[in-house]
Amino acid sequence: MKISPIHNEKDYQNAFERLEVIFDSEKGTEQGDELEILSILIDNYENKNFPIGMPDPIEAIKFRMEQMGMKQKDLAEIVGFKSRVSEILNKKRKLTLEMVRKLNVSLHIPTEVLIQDY
Repeated sequence: MKISPIHNEKDYQNAFERLEVIFDSEKGTEQGDELEILSILIDNYENKNFPIGMPDPIEAIKFRMEQMGMKQKDLAEIVGFKSRVSEILNKKRKLTLEMVRKLNVSLHIPTEVLIQDY
């Protein structure tokens, strides 16, 4: 097992190719350990070089509503009047701190996502 840091795209490709070869290795074996270490190195490289930003707060709410099969009237029970929900979803009204708290608890959307500017 020869493992080295991933510094560039070529190192990344080589690590990924090796990962594919040993992907089904048993945990606790030498190749299993190599798999675990390569996975960590690849993940670290990807996080540094291909960061994924947080979603738009309103899009996150819409997505979560869709996942949960919710309608605007269901969201109105969480944040208030149906007209207020419509204004929020159309980005005509900002989320209040109280709304952020309720949405975080009810829809399990991280507060870091909900408090962003939009």
